[in-house]
Amino acid sequence: MKISLLRRFVVLAEELHFPRAAEKLGIPLASLYTSIDKLEAEVGHPIVHREGPTRLTPVGELLLVEANTAVAAAPEPVRNAPAPAGGKAKASKGKGRTPAVKGQPKPYKKRQGR
Repeated sequence: MKISLLRRFVVLAEELHFPRAAEKLGIPLASLYTSIDKLEAEVGHPIVHREGPTRLTPVGELLLVEANTAVAAAPEPVRNAPAPAGGKAKASKGKGRTPAVKGQPKPYKKRQGR
């Protein structure tokens, strides 16, 4: 099982509310639903009752104990460093001087139309 799926499940088990758990994780709600569906497919049983108030099934409670130990033993996820300020350098196309070639006249520079 992926540790990221277990982390999402642990947060959902703490909150017992899909939108709040997704907000706490900083992910879209649909992504949280997909993660729980993948986890249920791996386990082979439903782990969350979705009808009415959200609550864990007995299988989900057993999985929560294992997930807590696995998440505690795993290293912290690496946060992406913010991109440096500025932007990508762009090449100037058609601007500037053309190199002077010996023996040929300088290229004619067109005037800007009005």
